[in-house]
Amino acid sequence: METYTNSLITDLKITSNKLRLKILETIHNAGKGHIGGAYSCIDILTVLYYGGLLEINKENYLNKDRNRFLLSKGHAAIAQYVILQDLGLFSEEELLSMNNGGILGEHPDHNIPGVEFDTGSLGHGLSIAAGFAYAAKLDKKDYKTYVVLGDGECHEGTVWEAALLAAHLKLNNLIAVIDRNGLCIHGTTEEINKLDPFLDKWEAFGWNVVEIDGHDHKEILEALTNIDSESPTVLIANTVKGKGVSFMENETSWHHGGIGTEDYKMASTELMNIYNEC
Repeated sequence: METYTNSLITDLKITSNKLRLKILETIHNAGKGHIGGAYSCIDILTVLYYGGLLEINKENYLNKDRNRFLLSKGHAAIAQYVILQDLGLFSEEELLSMNNGGILGEHPDHNIPGVEFDTGSLGHGLSIAAGFAYAAKLDKKDYKTYVVLGDGECHEGTVWEAALLAAHLKLNNLIAVIDRNGLCIHGTTEEINKLDPFLDKWEAFGWNVVEIDGHDHKEILEALTNIDSESPTVLIANTVKGKGVSFMENETSWHHGGIGTEDYKMASTELMNIYNEC
């Protein structure tokens, strides 16, 4: 099992918080956005992009042999956008024009540098990712495909069709991470359409299942880099919607919307305090 230096984990924590601040600024500027789900998955995306797994940059993002990433819960695209901008795939001016005439809308688009495929119509990302993984097998390529889904998205039947086929095809180069924050726009996943026993369902479909804390950078990194399975792997990442800002955490009202001036100031102060503690 690989181990990681304290400095790397500290750097990942600092990066996550820096990205939370940028998400806040961008949504405040845009007038609306999906901040709750972006904050629940940003630590996962931080590890994928800065932890040595995707290693994407403006020089190699079209390389056919690189690892792939799909954000199936495309409404949280701002979490991916701030990372792609930070990595130099487009300008900060482009980021700050989100929803205001630039290339960035509220859902990922394949015309955006670093975005693999259009997502956000929930339930389809895992199918697309399985296709990428199967193509790698057929072409005898070594790249892996990572896909992040929302837990509410797992109410969609197409998720389970893809899960069934991926296990049948033994796509051990496919890694799904489920942002298990327990909330959808209208309430909890369990009140709307019960998912539990969630881990047992994935195991029954033939997947290698690992449960993790989706905000623990070390735990996320170790889970992603120590996979040894002949089956596809799914990480059930337990998270908090709105993580990082106290008045947003576990509140369905922060699924989507604008951020007023006072809320923006309070959230910025909280995040800056966390940043300084790192």
